[in-house]
Amino acid sequence: MTVKKTFEEINEKIRKGNAVVVTAEELADIVEEKGISDATKYVDVVTTATFGPMCSTGAFLNFGHSDPPIRMEKVELDNVNAYAGIAAVDAYIGATETSKDRDIEYGGAHVICNLIDGKKVHLKAYSRGTDCYPRKELDTYITKDTINEAYLFNPRNCYQNYSAAANTSDRTLYTYMGVLQPCLGNVNYSTSGELSPLLKDPYLRTIGIGTKIFLAGAEGYVSWQGTQFASGKPRGENGIPLSNACTLAVIGNLKEMSTDYIQPAVFEKYGVSMFVGIGIPIPVLDSDLLSNLSVRNKDIYANILDYSVQSNNKPVLAQCSYEELRSGYVSIEGKKIKTSPLTSLYKSREIAQVLKGWVAEKGFTLQPPIAAFPKDVSLKSLGKRGS
Repeated sequence: MTVKKTFEEINEKIRKGNAVVVTAEELADIVEEKGISDATKYVDVVTTATFGPMCSTGAFLNFGHSDPPIRMEKVELDNVNAYAGIAAVDAYIGATETSKDRDIEYGGAHVICNLIDGKKVHLKAYSRGTDCYPRKELDTYITKDTINEAYLFNPRNCYQNYSAAANTSDRTLYTYMGVLQPCLGNVNYSTSGELSPLLKDPYLRTIGIGTKIFLAGAEGYVSWQGTQFASGKPRGENGIPLSNACTLAVIGNLKEMSTDYIQPAVFEKYGVSMFVGIGIPIPVLDSDLLSNLSVRNKDIYANILDYSVQSNNKPVLAQCSYEELRSGYVSIEGKKIKTSPLTSLYKSREIAQVLKGWVAEKGFTLQPPIAAFPKDVSLKSLGKRGS
């Protein structure tokens, strides 16, 4: 008999406190013991999570009006430029924007985390002045409690798979994938593997616009498809793409977040980034979805790309499973090469457990997608246009 459940049936069990909720890692043992069919009947929700560098992150802030008022045309927060071309006292600060006086050692990611921690942030604003906004300069301090809105809006988070990185050249490379040693000295990779949300629901059956998520320690939502969303990438037998594919745009209240689950990062000789913690609860609607949810690291593959080639179409050096990557070594052309994760498995596991508690004990219900994401989308590129 085919087992089918609905969001509403599962949400009713969550409200009554009798939903069976497990993490994606815990599910594997249940499937091994019960089999797919019985596990589908037994498990209601599977929690997934990742905690890794997500450069496309930032925050919208509304500072409130000064007296006399100012139309902020240029905004600096702790000497980090924020984009003020929105409205009089709104600005967007990107995580990777760097400080005017501390270069890549401090940036938007640090400002955002300081706000989350309740610290004072130095605000400077400039304007040409108008009849309705006569003030031309403002120099003050803000905290998350003294401003109106403060929310993360991240245009591209939570990649569905991400190619690993290596370097065949004879010089060290400093990249957003970390330091890549010459002559295939190391391989760096960046996903939580079998815990990663979009790897566990590869066709995004339950994840779309409106999906309720864990975002940096607070309740958040999927607001749109992420930038560079590519649902048309080639897939393996289990439906999982071998390279960078779908992404999510996400939103949440910065004032409720915790720096336990979001942290600034500085990549040597590259720049500032942000480690973001995201967890997504996935309902077990049927046995096909549970089969996807139970896929292990040994069955999830990624490409290893040569970052010494300065092109968007970097050559694939090898394909390997996340079980191999997690082992600490992979083999390329007969050479044993050390591997290192950029994503924290420890933090990813912690987020999956916290989210499990939210669903099982605090009544964190699941939101069916308001709209599904488009299928078979391919990436466009500037290619060699321009000068």
